[in-house]
Amino acid sequence: MGSPQVILCSRRTDVAACYTGWLAQVLRAGSVEVPPPYGGPVRRVSLRPEDVHSIIFVSKDFGPLLENREGVRSLLGAYEQLLFQLTITGLGGGLLEPNVPPWRQAAAQLPALVEWARDARRVSVRFDPIVHWREGGAIRSNLPFAEAVFDAACAAGVRTVRVSIATLYPKTWRRSIEWYDPSPEERAEIARRLQELAAARGLELYACADPSLVQAGIRPSACVDGALLAALHPRHLPAPTHKDPGQRPACGCTPSVDIASYRMRCPHACRYCYASPQGFR
Repeated sequence: MGSPQVILCSRRTDVAACYTGWLAQVLRAGSVEVPPPYGGPVRRVSLRPEDVHSIIFVSKDFGPLLENREGVRSLLGAYEQLLFQLTITGLGGGLLEPNVPPWRQAAAQLPALVEWARDARRVSVRFDPIVHWREGGAIRSNLPFAEAVFDAACAAGVRTVRVSIATLYPKTWRRSIEWYDPSPEERAEIARRLQELAAARGLELYACADPSLVQAGIRPSACVDGALLAALHPRHLPAPTHKDPGQRPACGCTPSVDIASYRMRCPHACRYCYASPQGFR
């Protein structure tokens, strides 16, 4: 086995919220078989603590992990570094995120995540994506929730917020929502507003794979950041710092291994999702 790997869980589905039993199973087994997203041989990934540098969780609901369902929190205690990215869009429980907890319920998890991570720098909030759609003759958006979400991050001691404007894929347009794609001028105004909110609260604002927001002055994000992972690691164990070649050109992430699969369809059923939400193709 080579150097310990950075594990991501996950870009492909919400494991922390919806697949707690599966996660507990593979942690107990000490390995997981990961099918590649676009075909090819299955990859076996070691999950033995000595083979793992860090585990980064991305979720809209960390309740199952915090509650130790299936004993998963106890199992995670064997790993040296855990990081948590909590996605709060303000849309939970509504038309676009029907099976996601309301945003206040999600935000209430932040203090417990900071305590678990043992360092607020290991926790970040994702106000991501920012979506726009037409309803009743008007253009609606979740952007008005940004101020409250930023306040919640600040109150919990979280310093990092990541944002992006939704990328509308062809399959997204087929989901019975009349989406609206903001113009470059509107995107610049969105960036200005987000920067004002972040600056007023002392938050570090990053744009996740969104060149339009970067062009408007928001720093590009590395949601997986090898240099930061090494700096925060209890033993300062090095991690890869070059760009992950498997990600989109605008993505600033360094290499990690995503252990989930698009076959694990997400029950959140978010209408804008680029992956494989239940109820949609």
